[in-house]
Amino acid sequence: MSPSSDVTESPVLPAAPARRRQWGAERRSEPLSIVHPTPSSRKIALGRLGIVVTVLAWVTYIVTTILRQFANNPDAGFRFQIEAVSYLIVVTFLTFSALMYLLARQGALYRFRDHRRVPRGELDRHFADHREGITVLVPSYAEEPAVVRATLWSAALQEFPDIRVVLLLDDPPHPTDPVIRQRLDATRALTFEIESALLEPSSRAAAALAGFEAALAAREPDAPSSFGDLPPLIAAYEDAAAWLEGMADAETVEDHVDEFFVDLVVMGLARELRLTVYALKAALAQEQCPEPGRIRELYVRLVRIFNTRLETFERKAYASLSHEANKAMNLNAYISLMGHRWRKEHVATGTVLRPMVAGEAAEDGDVLDVPDSTYLLTLDADSLLLRDYCIRLVHLLESPGNERIAVTQTPYSSFRGAPTRIERVAGASTDIQHILHQGMTYYGATFWVGANAVIRKRAVEDIVEVENVGGFEIKTYIQDRTVIEDTESSVDLGSHGWTLVNYPERLSYSATPPDFGSLVVQRRRWANGGLLILPKLWNQLRQRRHLREQVLFREVLLRVNYMASIAWASFGLLFLLAYPYDSRLLSPVVFLAAAPYFLAMGSDLRDCGHRFSDIFRIYGFNLVLLPVNLAGVLKSIQQAFTGEKIPFVRTPKVKDRTAAPGLYVVIPYAIVAFSLLTLARDVLEQNWGNALFAGLNAVLAAGAIRAYIGIKNSAVDMGLGVLNWLYVAPRVRKVEESKVIDKAPEEADWASILYHGDRRLNRDLRSGNDRRRRAGVR
Repeated sequence: MSPSSDVTESPVLPAAPARRRQWGAERRSEPLSIVHPTPSSRKIALGRLGIVVTVLAWVTYIVTTILRQFANNPDAGFRFQIEAVSYLIVVTFLTFSALMYLLARQGALYRFRDHRRVPRGELDRHFADHREGITVLVPSYAEEPAVVRATLWSAALQEFPDIRVVLLLDDPPHPTDPVIRQRLDATRALTFEIESALLEPSSRAAAALAGFEAALAAREPDAPSSFGDLPPLIAAYEDAAAWLEGMADAETVEDHVDEFFVDLVVMGLARELRLTVYALKAALAQEQCPEPGRIRELYVRLVRIFNTRLETFERKAYASLSHEANKAMNLNAYISLMGHRWRKEHVATGTVLRPMVAGEAAEDGDVLDVPDSTYLLTLDADSLLLRDYCIRLVHLLESPGNERIAVTQTPYSSFRGAPTRIERVAGASTDIQHILHQGMTYYGATFWVGANAVIRKRAVEDIVEVENVGGFEIKTYIQDRTVIEDTESSVDLGSHGWTLVNYPERLSYSATPPDFGSLVVQRRRWANGGLLILPKLWNQLRQRRHLREQVLFREVLLRVNYMASIAWASFGLLFLLAYPYDSRLLSPVVFLAAAPYFLAMGSDLRDCGHRFSDIFRIYGFNLVLLPVNLAGVLKSIQQAFTGEKIPFVRTPKVKDRTAAPGLYVVIPYAIVAFSLLTLARDVLEQNWGNALFAGLNAVLAAGAIRAYIGIKNSAVDMGLGVLNWLYVAPRVRKVEESKVIDKAPEEADWASILYHGDRRLNRDLRSGNDRRRRAGVR
């Protein structure tokens, strides 16, 4: 999320057939169950067996192939020795990543087996008189208003007693383009529109609660509940459910995300309220009645659902806040203001915020009051939360023994019913990652996934860094040194004794890029930064050992794999594709070592509602993304040497197709061509193992190009790439910052002169006076 001057945006092309529902796209639109099915003992045992087979196969390969070749060929040349060592390194790293997949998956199976959902009654009791607040922060830059609207609604309908939803708009506040200005105005109006819409059900729920409490106060203190208490409660729940159903009927459904919003966010809540109505009517029919305290909890629940405050905040409207072009600093800017009152002061550069002292008076329009809260919820503008996300995650944080948990989250799942093949396969990989993140929590290796998370505010205050920039205090809670700010902040929190936990349910969903161009932007960002954070991880581990804290070896392995596997997997695959290794180094045992990984992934895909055969589609998908991942890794290396931040590039979320950089389209074709060349050469040399590998790569990469990029789209993107390469931007003549003396006193910007007092201004002033004296001008 950054201004256009700081970020290179990919061009958006007119809608193409790729945005229509394609053959091979996902037909199922029903989401997966919120609670993961309990894995069978057989599935858990097979998972353990897969881990053992992978390790034994790797050891067997070293003994029967590498060491045997060296023993049987003592006079092997230097080239063969180098090939053997490099091939062993590549195989070892790839096998290690496969082993970490199996290990994390096994941890997830254990968690799904042991998870017991907190009953609704316990949640209602816990939050009946809850006093801690939560602030939902939704950072947004150049988003479609419809996308942001659904996200805000999913946050506004959370069942939480004291909740504020703040839209953090990062767009330039005064755009000149009328289309952009219209979109910005529509986005600004969303919070007011939603809060206004909630007034009706909120007022009814509050009135119903007040009526019950008044009736309860008129009774004897120990009087039991009366059957007469149930009809008003049933009516209140029916009114709330009818209001939600009316909202759902009024919604426009244009795609699978809209369908999810209506069916799972709005109607999902309505169905749950209807279920309560059914239970209350059953109690009434059976001439039974809940206790007065329980009835009050049910009224309070309705108030929790609709009593939400919403507002919009724009950091770029204030010159005293950081304008760094990334999501992390957008969040940091607002968090730094929380818990204080600020006075708006207008200066030459705009408006600055100055802290107000107790008793200081100011006009209402010049005061910014930012309430504090115990918890923060960060939510990407293209993500949706299910109804009880907040109460279940906060209940976890407030459960005994969890006082040092800083962040809890549900790693997001993909929306079902994707209309394009690339969105379906990318969504399948997202669902796989959900499982792996759950397993990493089992081993204490959780990483913060920034799309959604509930954060204990006290934890981020522990890791804050303060610096003075231009005379203003800038606080950094979430690091923006890399574009994967959530990963680095996970390490920072661990260094201060905090832990992170993934909640083992599916309660959040996020959009998947619908075309290759937008996917390039997202995956290139994901691949950038992990290597830079590794030294900080080593420092954290050393510090924890110094404090005699137990650090399990498997936690270290999982963390290192998470942060660096993209680097070694990309380079390893590149070596396997590009270098003709000696056929003596290839062994069926290598395929045996990889078999448990692919079989387990196929099983996981099937459990997530996808197809077992998607393992081949994901492999081809990774082949076409190879140049993208390599570019992200190389950017990390560049940043390590230069020390310059890599600009944050948001993932485009538009209805039309996003053009991909031409180079990223050409290289997949080069992979196919080179694989076919390798196939022909290996067939002539009767190197059948390498020939099979090359042929498989050619077929899967070609299929991925056709399915995920498209032949026509490839031609368009490569053509645009050539034009961009040939295009030379006109040289803009640099304009001097100030020529104060060349202006008449009536035209001079006196406010800027008085505010900045710049040396350049003083120098211009002196030189201008000298010129005027020489010209005889007074």
